[in-house]
Amino acid sequence: MEKIEHIGIAVKDLTSANVLFEKLLGVSHYKIEEVPSEGVRTSFFRSGPNKIELLEATDPKSPIAKFLDKKGEGIHHIAFAVEDLEVEIKRLEGESFVILPGFPKKGADNKQVAFLHPKGTNGVLVELCQDIKAS
Repeated sequence: MEKIEHIGIAVKDLTSANVLFEKLLGVSHYKIEEVPSEGVRTSFFRSGPNKIELLEATDPKSPIAKFLDKKGEGIHHIAFAVEDLEVEIKRLEGESFVILPGFPKKGADNKQVAFLHPKGTNGVLVELCQDIKAS
């Protein structure tokens, strides 16, 4: 794993959360993006070398909606950048981690992503991210 890519925070209302984080970080978000396959709308902030992803549910059956219902707003996941997502998935499966959904898929911010089940990571949802290279 190369570095922490971003920290994901589940929010009930992206508009008001954007205002709050603009005040907190002193910068505006650089991107809002919907990921229909995940039932989520995201907003990204950059603060120095760090990124924050705010996640708002767009579907009441989405993982973010379920998280908000169960735990409320707060840190949802920590994402790590990897050079080769498929190699990293194979390595981690060999270490007995459970990969969700079991293969890479398109995520927000021009990334291929996969997740590690939090039952195997001390309750922390871990996201693995690889930049999608332009063809």
